[in-house]
Amino acid sequence: MPNQKIDDIDRRILRALQLDAKISLSELADEVGLSASPCARRIRLLERGGTIKGYTAIVDQEQVGLPINAFASIKLERQREEDLDRFEDAVSRWPEVLDCYLMTGQRDYLMRIVAADLAAYERFIKDKLTRLDNIASIETSFALGQVKRSEVLPIQ
Repeated sequence: MPNQKIDDIDRRILRALQLDAKISLSELADEVGLSASPCARRIRLLERGGTIKGYTAIVDQEQVGLPINAFASIKLERQREEDLDRFEDAVSRWPEVLDCYLMTGQRDYLMRIVAADLAAYERFIKDKLTRLDNIASIETSFALGQVKRSEVLPIQ
């Protein structure tokens, strides 16, 4: 159900769940001014409607040995629909690619790739990315540090 009608209570539920998805139903209900049963019903509707896509744990990259964030700008030789689809299908299977966006401007795609070190990133480039047909160029920038990262949308 795209473009689900969301009211102020739904927005409060979404804000609270974004800040703490492990909040208990009774705490959430109290926070948004509902009893538990109507609150649970609203959550189910938000999930079924696709507004809430899922729940996940945010894991510290460095703690699991993946401190490198590489941002790769990809230019394709051709931008026909089947070429875009083929590229996107391949990228969607690579766990190293955390984000990939189809872009406007001089580059076709921007990807965020995580790696254990520069050698691991080089293997990713050589073993996966450069083996795709239709790649015209790859430009990579490496993050020196993270200033801000958030999964919380500014829902008003």
